[in-house]
Amino acid sequence: MESGQYCNNYSQISDFDYEHHDSGRPGYDSILLNLLHWHPPPEEFALKETAPNIAGSGKYAGDKLTTTYDLVEQMQYLYVRVVKAKELPPKDVTGSCDPYVEIKLGNYKGITKHFEKKSNPEWDHVFAFSQDRIQASFVEIVVKDKDFVKDDFIGRISFELIDVPKRVPPDSPLAPQWYKLEDKKGEKLKYGEIMLAVWKGTQADECFSDAWHSDAATVNRDGVSKIRGKVYLSPKLWYVRVNVIECQDLIPGDRNKLEVCVKVVLGNQVHRTKVSSVKTVNPVWNEDLVFVVAEPFEEALMLTVEDRGNKDEVLGKCLLPLYPVQRRWDNKAVHSKWHNLEKHTVVDGEKKEAKFASRIHLRVCLDGGYHVLDESTNYSSDLRPTAKQIWKSSIGILELGIISAKGLSPMKTRDGRGTTDAFCVAKYGNKWVRTRTIIDSFSPNWNEQYTWEVFDPCTVITIGTFDNGFLQKASNDLRIGKVRIRLSTLETERVYTHSYPLIALHPSGVKKMGELQLAVRFSCTSYINMLHKYSQPILPKMHYVHPLSMGQTDRLRHHATQIVSTRLARAEPPLRKEVVEYMLDVASHLWSVRRSKANFFRLVNVASGFVGLIKWLEAICHWTNPLTTLLIHVLFVMLILSPELILPTVFLYLFIVGIWRYRRKPRHPPHMDIRLSHADAVTYDELDEEFDTFPTSKGPNFVRMRYDRLRSIGGRIQTVVGDLATQGERFHSLLSWRDPRASALFVTFCLITSVVLYVIPFQAVALLIVFYVLRHPRFRTKVPSMPANFFRRLPSGADSML
Repeated sequence: MESGQYCNNYSQISDFDYEHHDSGRPGYDSILLNLLHWHPPPEEFALKETAPNIAGSGKYAGDKLTTTYDLVEQMQYLYVRVVKAKELPPKDVTGSCDPYVEIKLGNYKGITKHFEKKSNPEWDHVFAFSQDRIQASFVEIVVKDKDFVKDDFIGRISFELIDVPKRVPPDSPLAPQWYKLEDKKGEKLKYGEIMLAVWKGTQADECFSDAWHSDAATVNRDGVSKIRGKVYLSPKLWYVRVNVIECQDLIPGDRNKLEVCVKVVLGNQVHRTKVSSVKTVNPVWNEDLVFVVAEPFEEALMLTVEDRGNKDEVLGKCLLPLYPVQRRWDNKAVHSKWHNLEKHTVVDGEKKEAKFASRIHLRVCLDGGYHVLDESTNYSSDLRPTAKQIWKSSIGILELGIISAKGLSPMKTRDGRGTTDAFCVAKYGNKWVRTRTIIDSFSPNWNEQYTWEVFDPCTVITIGTFDNGFLQKASNDLRIGKVRIRLSTLETERVYTHSYPLIALHPSGVKKMGELQLAVRFSCTSYINMLHKYSQPILPKMHYVHPLSMGQTDRLRHHATQIVSTRLARAEPPLRKEVVEYMLDVASHLWSVRRSKANFFRLVNVASGFVGLIKWLEAICHWTNPLTTLLIHVLFVMLILSPELILPTVFLYLFIVGIWRYRRKPRHPPHMDIRLSHADAVTYDELDEEFDTFPTSKGPNFVRMRYDRLRSIGGRIQTVVGDLATQGERFHSLLSWRDPRASALFVTFCLITSVVLYVIPFQAVALLIVFYVLRHPRFRTKVPSMPANFFRRLPSGADSML
């Protein structure tokens, strides 16, 4: 379908209303049928399979001694470790020296920090020079004395590169040695020695992450820490449940207008109970309030009893630290406690504590049986509960090789020209990884490999690419694009090497920002446990036994993302708030015309099978093909005469279809699809609305209020439509082999079921089904059934949505 025709069909759907019988407007059925002819995205935005020179691919022809990281290309470095010096000769008139070390390798030069008036300095700095850019035959280490006018030469030592030894982990680090310094003529000095080690290695060396790199020569030493690769851990999040039961012996200013409620504050989270229906000094609520908190606990619960009928008069306060609060990971009852309320009265301008203390009855606990959601449930990377006591064993290992990027767009200007200082962030579970920043390159090579434990195959890893803003007057890190990969769509033990398009949506439209080359491998340690996961609930048991409301879930997710972004921003180097929020898709729930229409088209695509079935039945009824109609009549007669063959025939048919489609199963993991996201046909007005602030900054106050209300309602509708489309796409994925393990389980189930139903009489099976459906409530559970758990773990098109 050409772009113009696609937009025309889209506008027809957008303008369609219930008065579709007007003249000149096409029928709804014809519009739906036209929309079913999907075309692949343009080649520019397509996923491309690559063949990097990595050991994990099985086609590696390099040195096997340097293949510690088998999912990335080996990068050769010359490492120089400067440990310390001793007995350096004085150069100043004061009889001391301010030494530092300068490492020269061709055009590259690395410098340590200098010490004032110290003849026995200790640096312990590591320098890494990429051998791809080395144009020298020797490396020179020069010790100099820092001076105001011109730095003085103290001594030097040089090494021929051909004589430098090669080190391969897991060998122990090369031991540094003492070397006597030489003068400029090459003669040994009487005083002055330096301890150092020089070796050749790869990025697998443990010194790699903390070393000064030659490709960052333009960055000063204070800024080197801002561009290094690091591993971060999300804080451990808990749900705090506060059950406000009652108060006793309150002392209000006016007993005739009692409207008492309790305000509970935890950090920036503020919640109030409803006004008690008991209008006495002993009000009762029995109301639950839920908060999010992160370890270590830095804030305490502040409870304030207020009288809303008397200008929010404070009737008492109570401060509860969280560290002694009871922790639970099941639905067992929590012991309640009475707490005294502190109240201060003002007499003659002085605060005086009341002699008689009112009390409040509370039940407070840390709920560890929940998984604290900080991501969208469609592409969560972790589904485990907070309490480690109920964690299951891991089922596999996820290995990610971030190889390189190419064709990156310039993100800023420096010295009058466009440039990009790119780094990548990958998030899976509570582990975040950040690659080092490659300075001033549109085709950076990272070649860094990371590993995660996998506890659930139906999870998603997110990889984002950003431009480092620290090098541009501490501006924000700019987003370039991101990639999502669902683990259940990967075959075990297979290495996937692809170049993923980095697609970003801007106010001017969709744009390809470059390509990111990745290598991914999902290794299974227990295949039985992994298959067993498909029958388990997605979320921990407490989410079903004591569920949270949709409003609570959204609110708690918002607070959880704020806590995570705040904590990670305090690390060094900081993982900034804009990076964390982009990786967690914080604004994905806001109203967007583009997303709403994209979800509508997903729903239309799911319904295409039902539309085709109806058309086929209509063709049978109208004898469009007499031979086919006769065969269907014979089939119906056979099934009516032998009803016990209906279910075995259906399951056998599904089994055959699944095996037949195995030949055409997807060979590549899913990626961002601009056609599915409706990013290629979005209008300027829709983009202007999508990139508008929330609340909106357009129009007068009255219009703003109505506009924000409409966007909130539209966001709910958008989510519902997306969920409906997700369910339908999961049904389609049963036999699509997008998730090879789920499809294998399903076709195996179909085969076994067909055999069993051929053996067991149909009447007996039907009787068992009726008895099971109508079973007594005592034999029911709130936890979803095994088929429901299996279905909810199936992949959908949500993974490919922008």
